[in-house]
Amino acid sequence: MPPIPPVIRRFTRAPAFTAIALLTLAIGIGANTAVFSVVNGVLIKPLPYANADELVGIWHSAAGLPGLPKLNVSPTMLFTYRENGQSFREMGLWQRGGVTVTGQGEPELVRSARVTYGTLQTLGVPAALGRWFSVEDDTPGSGDTVILMPGYWHRRFGGDASIVGRAVTIDNRSHTVIGVMPDAFQFLGGETEVILPMRFDRNRLFLGNFSYQGVARLKPGVTLEQANADIGRMLPVWWQAWPAPPGLDKKVFETARIGPLLTPLKQDVVGDIRDTLWILMGTIGVVLLIACANVANLLLVRVEGRQQELATRAALGAGWWRIARELLLESLVLGLAGGVLGLGVAYGALKLLVAIGPETLPRLNEITIDPVVLGFTLAAALLSGLLFGVIPVLKYSGPRIVGALRSATRNSSLSRERHRARNVLVVVQVALALVLLVASGLMIRTFQTLRNVHPGFERPGEVQTLRVSIPDSVEADPQRVSRIYNDILEKISGVPEVKAAAAVSSAPLEGFNSTDPVSAEDKTYTPGQIPPLRRFKFVSPNYFHTVGTPLIVGRDFTWTDILDDRRVVVVSENMAREMWGAPQAALGKRIRVGNVDQWREIVGVVGDVYDDGVHEPAPGITYWPLMMSQFWGQPRFVSRGLTYLVRSDRTNTEAFLAQIRQAVWSVNSSLPLALVRTLQEVYERSMARTTFALVMLAIAGAMALLLGLIGIYGVISYSVSQRTREIGIRMALGIDHADVRRMFVRHGLVLSGIGIGIGVAVAAGLARLMASLLFKVSPLDAVTYVAVSLVLASAAVLASYLPARRAAALNPVQALRAE
Repeated sequence: MPPIPPVIRRFTRAPAFTAIALLTLAIGIGANTAVFSVVNGVLIKPLPYANADELVGIWHSAAGLPGLPKLNVSPTMLFTYRENGQSFREMGLWQRGGVTVTGQGEPELVRSARVTYGTLQTLGVPAALGRWFSVEDDTPGSGDTVILMPGYWHRRFGGDASIVGRAVTIDNRSHTVIGVMPDAFQFLGGETEVILPMRFDRNRLFLGNFSYQGVARLKPGVTLEQANADIGRMLPVWWQAWPAPPGLDKKVFETARIGPLLTPLKQDVVGDIRDTLWILMGTIGVVLLIACANVANLLLVRVEGRQQELATRAALGAGWWRIARELLLESLVLGLAGGVLGLGVAYGALKLLVAIGPETLPRLNEITIDPVVLGFTLAAALLSGLLFGVIPVLKYSGPRIVGALRSATRNSSLSRERHRARNVLVVVQVALALVLLVASGLMIRTFQTLRNVHPGFERPGEVQTLRVSIPDSVEADPQRVSRIYNDILEKISGVPEVKAAAAVSSAPLEGFNSTDPVSAEDKTYTPGQIPPLRRFKFVSPNYFHTVGTPLIVGRDFTWTDILDDRRVVVVSENMAREMWGAPQAALGKRIRVGNVDQWREIVGVVGDVYDDGVHEPAPGITYWPLMMSQFWGQPRFVSRGLTYLVRSDRTNTEAFLAQIRQAVWSVNSSLPLALVRTLQEVYERSMARTTFALVMLAIAGAMALLLGLIGIYGVISYSVSQRTREIGIRMALGIDHADVRRMFVRHGLVLSGIGIGIGVAVAAGLARLMASLLFKVSPLDAVTYVAVSLVLASAAVLASYLPARRAAALNPVQALRAE
């Protein structure tokens, strides 16, 4: 059996010190490794496509459309860019949605992506079975085809390799399966189960219809700036080559001042989570610094106890570098051991992070402990070892060792200079802990503020939502579609204990929204001027009552309005105030989509709904009746996808959901139910990122507070142990127990007070970086700073009081006999 190395043997001789140091480091390094795994998986790791840096998202600016930061791509742009572009090797359009799959058990609404030819070629990931879509698949009139995603293939077809060539019924039409994508493939960061071709008949296309997302692969050597310039060159070609939509002048698109705005595809996939993750990475890094300060304090105590040994070795000829090297080696070994344990902590913490992370966190499936993360852990362990190891080296491995022989007598007491390093480390710990507690406090205040915002609906836990879609292939006649929707609503209303039921094209916070320019009859628009863009929804009668949105003035829709095709509309309060100054003034005014639709009279004004989440301003919303004539140039219009809202005390119970399904299927057994959840779940999902940031910062703050208090407790406790003789003398001279307690509590308060003062200054400087996470809370919020300072000071008193009480309980005679 090989001998145990001396450095390991020294650690085994001090099991309490080793255990505390390793646990502290494991927590600090493990927490950093876990959060870095998320940062790496989401932000750093390249997208899982070949030469991913060549991929770009196709967007456009629209300087002439206030309130619209960027535009997607229109089908006519696809043809123009393909035929005239010089920068793209491949390009395509795509759009997410849902399709109905029948013939395989219960009808199912499956998440889909429709793509043009070139989209999969752009991503460059070949099918595991079968093939991609061809130009023929992309041509109108050709046979219907579909590509399966691996998850759906395994779940629905058991991974049967003979699926290629078989037929699947999608939206009541037979589709031939031509391919299955590989297991590792993710379609542009979102959850997709089937991929379908998106076919455009160029003879029926016109300018506009920016409803599609675009992706392209740059040619070798082409920069983003050059590609943007190429798009800018082609936009006039596009504008001249295609007709305007019916009833609109081409000048509208010239007024919009559309320009190129290509972005790296990774930016599209990641979205706006970047700032949140980097802030979390920074805060958890502060926890590691506090852990290092704690271990450094432990090492100072340990090395101080070895002064006699080190001084003797120095006297026998050991040089400064040899002693320093040995101390650093111990620290590095301790750091590496903490890193190994930290990987175990990180593994468990990562499972927790993925579990509590918001559903909208992109690339969730790509978060793993990979070689890059292991390299980060190794670097964190080594840097931690150097950081907490260099302090005792600088303090005790130089000429001080000679002086240690003179000072290490039985009756000597520690000088202030020998306390200074540990006191400084405690001050640093308290300051860093306050910074993290301020960050946590600001997020708590933000969360409270968000919770106090009335979202525009009432008691969302009582509202069950479910989505039903009726594509053209199931029922082409809009009148018949409207009748199906109404029949479903009547059946649902008849379910026991249903208080109210209604239907809407997009429930609050659900995201299935559309916008169009809405003009008012009493407003003047210059030639070519685009009326303001407004969000709109199609709603059934009783919708506002069901969801709990208050009626401010006027009335709701009635079924007579819909059946008699009355041209009526309801608007939100903020839209009414913006356009006419007051809700009452909006009644009787007439509005329409664009400049060609029928005028429709405003019969009601309802409360504002925070449709993008309570952290965003409530948009102005136009509510149209569920079915209308002469809308968007169509003789009869009805939305093809509706969300039913059912208010009841039985929401989310199995029996209730079974009755709701039966009510729908009693009207049409081929209609699947999707997104079955309560409005409360939708609301919580909209708060998920704020909740995630709050939980993570709260955990980091709690860890920092705990480590900081351990540091204060350790310093005061050690001070008591080293001043035992002094305490005995003071007590023999008449000082009472209360004075002894006050002496040590005062010491802890002084240290924490200095740390709090420094921490407040640092937090005030750094809190501005959190501004993007805050909602109606200032980064310099006085309530937060005062509350956090009081909490930290109170905790410091407690951490100081425990060893102080032990000091006051000493027997003076035994204390005088102590070393």
